[in-house]
Amino acid sequence: MRSLLALSRAIDALNEGVGRFNVWLVLIVTLLSAGNALMRYAFRYSSNAYLEAQWYLFALIFLWGAGWTLKHNGHVRVDVIYSKLPKRAQLWIDLLGTLFFLLPMVGLVLWLSWPIVLESLKIREMSPDAGGLPRWPIKLAVPVGLALLGLQGISELIKRIAALTGHLELAAEAQEEVV
Repeated sequence: MRSLLALSRAIDALNEGVGRFNVWLVLIVTLLSAGNALMRYAFRYSSNAYLEAQWYLFALIFLWGAGWTLKHNGHVRVDVIYSKLPKRAQLWIDLLGTLFFLLPMVGLVLWLSWPIVLESLKIREMSPDAGGLPRWPIKLAVPVGLALLGLQGISELIKRIAALTGHLELAAEAQEEVV
């Protein structure tokens, strides 16, 4: 269990790092959006590349932030019943939900997206819009984001099993490891 918990901490650290990177992406996309609006309305200048860059960065924030959000228990759930259950029941719900819903969904979407990504890479897909950006990098971001989410799902699974077997204590509110 010690080596699995070390793996869990490494995955957590990876998604924390990606989360910190995403903070900078939020700043960049905000500045880019403001710059786009300023250029369009003040100078009557518009660029498909800037607009697409804005969309791509926005997509990266969500795709690459999913694992970080899972780590911090920030995904939407119906807490009406869950929050009233004992901690052990909550751990079982998290474990079974991860095992039977999250990880299979991640695996399925990875499996379905990979051929699309490979084809896009093979043909070096570009935007059909004049002055647009290459499409293959943002398509490649999909399996990367899913991999980060899947890894975090594995980390959460390890932590729930460790908590259920008495090898780890999780904080009650966030279900995060108590240091």
